[in-house]
Amino acid sequence: MINQNPRGGTELQFEYLRKHVDPKLLDQVQICTSVPESIPLSKDKINILWQKNSYDQPNLAPWFKDKSNHNKYDWYVFNSNWNFEKFRMMFDIPLERSLVIKNGVDTIEPIPTIYKKGDPIKIIHHCTPWRGLSVLLGAMQLVKNPLISLDVYSSTEVYGKSFHDQTDDQYKALYDQARQLPNVNYIGYKPNEYIKQHLKDYRLFVYPSIWEETFCISLIEAMAAGLYCVTTNYGALFETGAEFPMYIPYSDNYESLARKFAQGIEVAAQSLEAPGIQDHLKMQRDYVNRFYNWNVKSISWTRFLQGAINAK
Repeated sequence: MINQNPRGGTELQFEYLRKHVDPKLLDQVQICTSVPESIPLSKDKINILWQKNSYDQPNLAPWFKDKSNHNKYDWYVFNSNWNFEKFRMMFDIPLERSLVIKNGVDTIEPIPTIYKKGDPIKIIHHCTPWRGLSVLLGAMQLVKNPLISLDVYSSTEVYGKSFHDQTDDQYKALYDQARQLPNVNYIGYKPNEYIKQHLKDYRLFVYPSIWEETFCISLIEAMAAGLYCVTTNYGALFETGAEFPMYIPYSDNYESLARKFAQGIEVAAQSLEAPGIQDHLKMQRDYVNRFYNWNVKSISWTRFLQGAINAK
């Protein structure tokens, strides 16, 4: 059955917000996510624009270019410093009413066993198809290690049935290519709850992003589970993952990027046997739990909302 409603990163973060923050505080504000005025402005509540989309999205830029719109919201909350800086430079947003509260994750069960030489190396990719799947499939054709296999959970269904029906056919050839590769298993869409429960079955998270991410929830979920992560350094990915993933320098020459990414996957697989890798992955999990767990994010949101309400 096709997922009926969007459940991408924006929707998931809103669910976490409602789960972890006092509803009495949330009742006093009107939070609009990403697209300005996609819900009506409130006359009685504090209006907050929770901005997760990129500055160059066509449904955002015209509104922000018109500075007369900027006072319509009391506060602007950005999901990364990278995203905030882009909006600051492009649109001269009101700095005194802008802040960064990064996205978060719930507690995720870590990998239960330590990798041993000769074990299969299962790797996971669970991002929308336009964000680098073509590059990843090109890379997998160059990977020589017979222990490595890739599971692909990629579909437009994450954004709901309507979007899926309008867009998914254009990626059919890409899905078919994934099905035909001997070291790739194309699975398609699975809900976020399924992905989080099964991250512990994998060793590597791979994401050759060709999309300027403003944050990357799938990356921190994989880090929380203790997967070694391989991604590009494009957009806010480095800010999201800090020093823990292996970063492949982004290039718009996708054939070259696929070659580099194949090498990265091979090296990351070898690193699973390296001395100190378990300490590295433990520090990675601790980092995510310290800075990105929603038990921590809820404190940032609570303090911000209390201050905004008191100031008004």
